[in-house]
Amino acid sequence: MIRTPIRLADGRELIYFDEHEADRSAADKRELPPPPPASQLRHDPLVDEWVAIAAHRQTRTFLPPSDRCPLCPSTPGFASEIPSSDYDVVVFENQFPSFSDRVVPDEVDHITELVRVEPAVGRCEVVCFTADHDSSFAALTPARVRTVVDVLADRTAEMSGLPGVAQVFPFENRGVEIGVTLHHPHGQIYAYPEVPPRTRTMLQAARRHHERTGGRNLYADVLAAERADGARVVAANEHWTAYVPAAARWPFEVHLAPHRQVADIPALHDAERDAFGPLYLDVLRRFDALFGKPMPYISAWHQAVVGAGRELGYLHLQLFSIRRAADKLKYLAGSESAMQFFINDIVPEKAAEKLRAA
Repeated sequence: MIRTPIRLADGRELIYFDEHEADRSAADKRELPPPPPASQLRHDPLVDEWVAIAAHRQTRTFLPPSDRCPLCPSTPGFASEIPSSDYDVVVFENQFPSFSDRVVPDEVDHITELVRVEPAVGRCEVVCFTADHDSSFAALTPARVRTVVDVLADRTAEMSGLPGVAQVFPFENRGVEIGVTLHHPHGQIYAYPEVPPRTRTMLQAARRHHERTGGRNLYADVLAAERADGARVVAANEHWTAYVPAAARWPFEVHLAPHRQVADIPALHDAERDAFGPLYLDVLRRFDALFGKPMPYISAWHQAVVGAGRELGYLHLQLFSIRRAADKLKYLAGSESAMQFFINDIVPEKAAEKLRAA
């Protein structure tokens, strides 16, 4: 893999990750405004959680026509975010970031006596998996998936070392039902300034299990139990298992986990990185085959935190869809949205059975 960093017209970083030698001398000649300053974090004292206030994201690009897609290679008639006329995998700083290091001094440190304010320090990047606008992750080759994994390892390692970063989160949103604003196959990477609520809850559970069992890892024990039971296992190979969690929140949800406990993507060895692609592509294609049409999904890498509690982490990928039937979606209505108490319409064992048969 050949790594070539450049700067876009507004100073943002872009990195080409090429599988073969390529000319990356094309310059970004657009006239762009400077990147926005870092967003604001506000602390909600009622639940002890942080919320990012990012007003500049309201103006981000929304479902443009294919000939004006900012993630396609540039053409003589349209200059996109990628100056070159073709690429393999490319990563660049988001033009509308939720978190960034462009901090503008703010004299306000409280909204009220109880609501603290901090700058949303961090980084947000876009990862384009292919130059083909009409493709999808499921259509990639195993070799390209391996490149993507190596890219995520590169970015995780670099972003984990940035000042103030608490956790690095790579993810992909796919489908208008999920809320994507760009159709081009792509993912994102967030470097969070605070440990997100779900990770914090998982750490608390992992720590209790660690203390209760004399040092055992919670996710390792859950994975071992699922592999031994087998009822919810969808597919597996020598290094990875894909299974439906016994207490799945989403109609169709699968975890892909390496058999060896590792903290994050950079810690995967070559054989594990090679083995991930074929299994993940198999699961994605099963998702699409369930109802005979592209499945909307969120694909989320859960990595260990950067600081305290890192030893409790266990890398895994959570893949889930809000589609519960061919013509029905699961909406996060009253119980889920207001109380965060999930109610799943699909029995996890039945979901696993359907995915195995797809």
